[in-house]
Amino acid sequence: MANLRDIRRRIKSVKNTAQITRAMQLVAAAKMKKAQDQALGGRAYSRHLLQVLYDIRKNFAHTRRARSTASSGSAWCESS
Repeated sequence: MANLRDIRRRIKSVKNTAQITRAMQLVAAAKMKKAQDQALGGRAYSRHLLQVLYDIRKNFAHTRRARSTASSGSAWCESS
């Protein structure tokens, strides 16, 4: 049978382990909160970037259409 000193040592060890575990949980929660905040902060940037790319694509298609319409029968399509 374990003596009283061993039992107290074991109790202290379990309490220390619980304290370390709790500290690790707090650190993990803080990291999770930081990651969530960064992800939410990136949404506005992502939306804006998507809109810019859409506008570029739309303007590019419009420019190509305008060039092909304007170039038929003009100096753009001269053949040598």
